Amino acid sequence: MKIYELAPSPSARRVSVFLAEKGIEVERQHVDIRGGENLSDSFREKSLNGLIPVLELDDGTTICESVAICRYFDETFPAETSLFGDTPLEKAQVEMWHRVVELKGLLVAMQAFRNITGIYQDRENCVAAWGEESRQRLIDFLPTLEHRLSQSPYLAGDKFTIVDITAVILCNFMKNLNIELDDSQPHLLAWYQRVSSRPTFNS
Repeated sequence: MKIYELAPSPSARRVSVFLAEKGIEVERQHVDIRGGENLSDSFREKSLNGLIPVLELDDGTTICESVAICRYFDETFPAETSLFGDTPLEKAQVEMWHRVVELKGLLVAMQAFRNITGIYQDRENCVAAWGEESRQRLIDFLPTLEHRLSQSPYLAGDKFTIVDITAVILCNFMKNLNIELDDSQPHLLAWYQRVSSRPTFNS
């Protein structure tokens, strides 16, 4: 099997950290997103949405969307504890918090970055004002994480899950928007320092 990716991208990083947590190694192939390789017909045959990462199985089947890829590996290589939760309640809490972090955090951060920087203005309409609005929405969302982490050691509960992977990637990415964690968010900052020090985030 093989993963097509742009390694530094948030979505590819999520899959890489997830696989590292599970101790799984998969062949990787770089995709030149800036050069538009993902827009080619050959790549679109592999990727339903034309984005990375894409997992290609040995029989030619492909899976796009980073969370779908993570779910595939979680089910295919089961461990004693799942990063998606073990009990019905844990699974629901992971799904709930993951949706919150993705929709109010990571997606908003990406909208801010793409619209402010115009990095892909050759293929999409960039609206700087929407980028600035998205940046502010991200700033306004951080207290939600701070409050949650004042009550729980991890975002979805007592265990490290994919939600924490996504949230660390968010915290790393938002530095591109000149947004930094500081002492005004003590619980969020302490969580970030503790979780981001896991070896899997530096692999």
